[in-house]
Amino acid sequence: MRWLDHREPVAQPLRGAIIALGNFDGFHKGHQAVAGEAIRWAHEEGRPSIIATFDPHPVRFFKPNVPPFRLTTLEQRQELYLAAGATAMLVFHFDKELAGTSAEDFITEILIERFGAHGVVTGGDFTFGQGAKGDVELLRDFGGEHGLKSRVVEAVEGGGEVVSSSRIREALREGDPQLAAQLLTRPFAIRGIVEHGDKNGRKLGYPTANLAIDKYLRPKYGIYAVTGRILATGEELNGAANVGIRPQFEPPKELLEPHFFNFDGDLYGQEIEVAFHYFLRGEAKFDDLDELTAQMKKDCERARRLLAEH
Repeated sequence: MRWLDHREPVAQPLRGAIIALGNFDGFHKGHQAVAGEAIRWAHEEGRPSIIATFDPHPVRFFKPNVPPFRLTTLEQRQELYLAAGATAMLVFHFDKELAGTSAEDFITEILIERFGAHGVVTGGDFTFGQGAKGDVELLRDFGGEHGLKSRVVEAVEGGGEVVSSSRIREALREGDPQLAAQLLTRPFAIRGIVEHGDKNGRKLGYPTANLAIDKYLRPKYGIYAVTGRILATGEELNGAANVGIRPQFEPPKELLEPHFFNFDGDLYGQEIEVAFHYFLRGEAKFDDLDELTAQMKKDCERARRLLAEH
């Protein structure tokens, strides 16, 4: 799947495409509806389909000090867009120049001239251009005058409320990965390179694969039933993981530490993805290591049962 940069002209075979416009960080049910409409439209007319995203997220550009809130990396998004059936992923690199581009110039200079877009599909609340002055009406009227076609997909509901990235983030922060998975259509997953740690888990009989949480949203600190996937081999693993600052040990260090059942291989330096399925309990400090070890045994037994039922 091609990975396109908005600052560069689009190759001739991709001109005339239908573009799904949005940030699509979580690529949840609502995002999938917008992308699905763009892909269907493209197929009907024999055109390429492109799903766009922004990096960094515009909120991060304007408010660089906000806590991490990312639901996916660009690599994860590319895989999701490919699985949806898109021809290419288009990355808008959100910087001062793009932030200062008027909504009209975004349509004529970027969408039409640089990309040669035939049509765009957005959600009803999509905004763009300097000061977020562009909206679906401008795309329809001003864009239409310049030959750009557009379609709007209405919001998707789940559980009686509109599906949104904000709702998914709230669910994860509250320790409800099951609701997040329902809205995303898959579990929330953190991807990273396994790094060497203090090996405290190994000393206690529960070796862990340590991952930096990086720029991902922080789910509620605590213990989760998880699955892991080794990207190089595709091997799937079941386990229990702690995400948080490890209050039992000094100094505090924020990590994601999955322990995988029935696995004794070497994961150091490998890229893995850890998916959150069930929240078991909050992070806690115990009176001694024996008490901690006893609780870890209970956590792993419960995680095994839940994942077996899942």
